[in-house]
Amino acid sequence: MKTRDKIVHASLALFNEHGERSITTNHIAAHLGISPGNLYYHFRNKEDIIRSIFNLYQEHLTAGFQPYEDEEVSIDLLMGYFDALFYTLWEFRFMYANLVIILGRDAELNQLYAQTHQTFLQRASQILVKLKQDGVLDIADEEITPLTDTIRMVACFWISNRLTHHADHSQITKTSLYEGLLRVIMIFKAYATPSAKATFLKVEQHYQQLAKQQAQQVA
Repeated sequence: MKTRDKIVHASLALFNEHGERSITTNHIAAHLGISPGNLYYHFRNKEDIIRSIFNLYQEHLTAGFQPYEDEEVSIDLLMGYFDALFYTLWEFRFMYANLVIILGRDAELNQLYAQTHQTFLQRASQILVKLKQDGVLDIADEEITPLTDTIRMVACFWISNRLTHHADHSQITKTSLYEGLLRVIMIFKAYATPSAKATFLKVEQHYQQLAKQQAQQVA
C-alpha cells in the first residue's frame, strides 16, 4: 500500500477510535512511524486527509446502493442494502458523530457532501420505485422521495442522536448501530405490502439477532 493510502486508512481508524477532534496530524504520523514532513508531503493538513476519507465514503455509497435490475426481490437482496448501510455507518462513524462541525469548517467538503447525498437520494429513490413496482412497498409516488430523505436523515443522524441522549456519551458500538438499522427497517415495515411483511419480519429478526450477539460479546 502506498504511503498516501496508509495515511488515509490510518487516519480513518484513529478518528473512529478516538474521535476526529482529538487526533492531530502529528498523532497520525507517529502512529505510522513516519515524520510529520513525510505526511505533509502527501497532505496539506487534516482537512485534506478528511476529504480523501470522504472519497472512500463516496465509493462505499456508490457500490452499496446500486438500483437492482431484473433480480428477484429476496431477503438476501434486501439484506444487501441494509448491510451496506450498516457498514457505511460503522466504517465512517467519526464523520456521522461530528458531521455538522466537520462540514461547517470546510466549505469545499460541505459542497461535496451536499452533491453526494443528492446523488444518493436519487439512487435510493430509484430503489424504492423498483420495490413498489415489484409489489414490495405500498406507497404513493409523490411520497417516495420524502420517504427516502426521511430514511437518510434517520441513518445520518442516528449516531449523533445516540451520543447526545445515551448515558454513555463516549463511543458508538455496533450494537447501537444495529438499533439504528432496526429503526430504518421499522419504517420499511410500515410501507410493506401484505405479501412482503413476512420478508421484512425475517430481515428484522436477522438484525435483532446480530444486535443481541454483539451485545453478548461486549458484555
